[in-house]
Amino acid sequence: MYHLYGTLRTRTARVLWLLEELQTPCQHHDHGPQTPEVIALNPSGKVPVLTHGTLILTDSTAILTHLADTHQAFTHPPATGERARQDALTHLILDEFDACLWTAARHSFVLPEQHRLPAIKDSLRWEFAQSCTRLAPRMTTPFLTGDTMTIPDIILAHCLLWAIAARFPLSEPALLDYLARMRARPAFRRALPR
Repeated sequence: MYHLYGTLRTRTARVLWLLEELQTPCQHHDHGPQTPEVIALNPSGKVPVLTHGTLILTDSTAILTHLADTHQAFTHPPATGERARQDALTHLILDEFDACLWTAARHSFVLPEQHRLPAIKDSLRWEFAQSCTRLAPRMTTPFLTGDTMTIPDIILAHCLLWAIAARFPLSEPALLDYLARMRARPAFRRALPR
């Protein structure tokens, strides 16, 4: 059985959502970053952490990729053009959406106060809005890679929810419609009821 460590207010939510989509049993351990239980598995203290037998995986995207490949679902087959496009979208979302949100979080509450630069958040909000404007015209299919939901969909939907919570600008109708469809998925509702 899989064991997932991390709180739902972190990227752990992405992994829990995929596990629900896969209908795969998992024991969720609601431990926050830097707790002794997490540090015992990941010396950096970061979540999520997924264990399965002797396997210990960190980083939400690495975990999503491992689960999707293992269960041969929510991904395109390795070494195909479809997988290359999927991976390109994953990296684009991590670079242009997740990175802005994480940097803003770091300068809001993660870093020690003397190292925070609150003014950077205005620049990050602008950058995030530009990324939304560039991505919106590409939203011509139900999911990012076509008619099949894949890993980048989970990452993007989570980033859009994070953006709303962090008061980042999100006004592109195509992205708002996409997020509404993703939130309506039964697995999403089971994994993230709030």
